[in-house]
Amino acid sequence: MKRVGLWSGVHRSIQAVFWTLLAALVAAPAQAAGQAAPGADVDDAHVLVLGRISDDPRSDYDPLKALLDYVVPRMREVGITEGRVLMARDARQMASYLRRGRVDWVTEAAGTAVQLQQRADARLLLLTERNGTSRYRTMFFVHRDSPIRNLSGLRGHTLALQDPGSTSGYQVPMITLLDNGLVPGILAGPGDRPGADRVGYLFARSQLNVAVWVHKRMVDAGAISDLDWNDPARVPPAFKPSLRVVHQTDSYPGALELVGPGMRPEVEARLRQVLLQAAEDPAAAQALEKFFDTSRFLPPDEDTRRSLANLREGIARVNAEVE
Repeated sequence: MKRVGLWSGVHRSIQAVFWTLLAALVAAPAQAAGQAAPGADVDDAHVLVLGRISDDPRSDYDPLKALLDYVVPRMREVGITEGRVLMARDARQMASYLRRGRVDWVTEAAGTAVQLQQRADARLLLLTERNGTSRYRTMFFVHRDSPIRNLSGLRGHTLALQDPGSTSGYQVPMITLLDNGLVPGILAGPGDRPGADRVGYLFARSQLNVAVWVHKRMVDAGAISDLDWNDPARVPPAFKPSLRVVHQTDSYPGALELVGPGMRPEVEARLRQVLLQAAEDPAAAQALEKFFDTSRFLPPDEDTRRSLANLREGIARVNAEVE
């Protein structure tokens, strides 16, 4: 037991060092451009900090910075003259950044967004439309030759999901199973099997892996968003004839823009205005495309708020009954 505890401590230390190094690498471009790194000792009233939860900060930096470079010059009338990027490794860390005022504006998937609303009093600013779509569904699918015909048929079988931070690839599938009277249980790997009364789930870490595992019959079923289902990079066209959808959920919001509890009202109002007008501004086209293929920003309607409330309740149930 002592050796296991020692290794756990070493593992946590390695993780801490890893994230410290990543943060330094991501901050480097900003410093090279003459900007202060996040957390530097400066007067931050003129700085707009855009945050995102990421497991690949180096890749995510450029899309975030591109949008900031468009937004910041249009925020001067409310005192904003500089933009910075600050990424977190998980929702807990991002919630801390928001509460402490280290991040002002966050772009996240709906499932994470509702957690940040609960943990950090983040406020919903706008709905983000990407590739012409602002709402998604989750698709449950199996191999064409599988005897599974519907959700109830998943009992005693295995289900591949993306990762624990994914709305479409974990949170919504878990909520859907619970709402349909199914009991999920995590597995050690593709070779592990659940009890006859449970749906055994495991993480494939990417949408492509989910499709591959079902296609190769390493697992009995998979769950991904309808956008991923129709993306040939994530579900190759050669796989489609061997796969069959057995259930799709109701739609829910995709990406959202949130602001922290400490953002000044005039800054929030101007940021909302700039983002809403961006789709009509030719100067914004390149920044929007870089910003994860964003087509436009939309004001949240009652349907969006109702979907988020349902998602919030569902995630609370997953936390209580699954995790």
